Amino acid sequence: MAENIARVFADAIAPDPTRPLLTWYDDASGERTELSGATLANWVAKTANLLVDGAAVGPDDTAAVLLPPHWQTAAVLLGCWSAGLTVVEAPGPVEVLFAALDRVTEADAWPADERYALALDPFALPLREVPAGFADYVVEVRGHGDHFTSHGAGGPADAQLLGRARARATEFGLVEGDRVLIDAARHPEPVEWLLAPLTVGASVVLCGNLDQARVADRLTAEKITRTVT
Repeated sequence: MAENIARVFADAIAPDPTRPLLTWYDDASGERTELSGATLANWVAKTANLLVDGAAVGPDDTAAVLLPPHWQTAAVLLGCWSAGLTVVEAPGPVEVLFAALDRVTEADAWPADERYALALDPFALPLREVPAGFADYVVEVRGHGDHFTSHGAGGPADAQLLGRARARATEFGLVEGDRVLIDAARHPEPVEWLLAPLTVGASVVLCGNLDQARVADRLTAEKITRTVT
C-alpha cells in the first residue's frame, strides 16, 4: 500500500488518464470545470516544478495553503505533496505561501519567502491586480514543465494524511470506480474532498455553494454513484 501521496495520485489516474477525475461546480456563479486525470496531472507537475525550480523548495520545507476547496486548490496541494513539502495548518513561518485573494491579508501570520495569490478564476485567468508582495500563481505556473518525477518516499506527513483519508473513505463507503458528489461546505478538509476519493480510485464532483434543488439532476448528469453531503 503506497504511503506516498504522489504515488497514490498516479495510481488513481493510471487506469484511464482521460476520464474525468475532478469536476468542480460553483452553484453561486454557475461555474463548471472538469479536469481529466491527465489534465490535473499536468497542473500538478507544473506546480511541483514551480516549487522546486522557481521557489527552490523541496523535501523538509513547509507550505501554507490558504485556499478553499477548488480544482486549483487540488493542483496546489498535490503539487506541494509531490515536491515533498509539508502543508502546515498552524500559522507560523513557512517557505512558501499560497493564498486566495480574500485571504492575502492573513499573510503576516505566515511569513514566507515565496508568496502566490490565486483568483480562482473559472478559466484560470491571471489576476487583474496582483497584491503587493505576491506573485500571480496562474502566471508563474504556466511557464514550468508539464512533467515532474517525485523522488523518495514522500513528505513526512504523507503516511498520516493517507491513513486519515483511507479511514474517511471507508466511512463514506467509497470504492474503486465510484463517482462521488461532495458538498465542499460540509467537507472542506482536503483529506475528505481530495485524498479520500483518490485513495480508492474514485472520481470527484466537488460542489461549492451547493444548491440542493440541483442535486437530483446532477446525480443523473454526472453519473454519481455516491454522495457525501
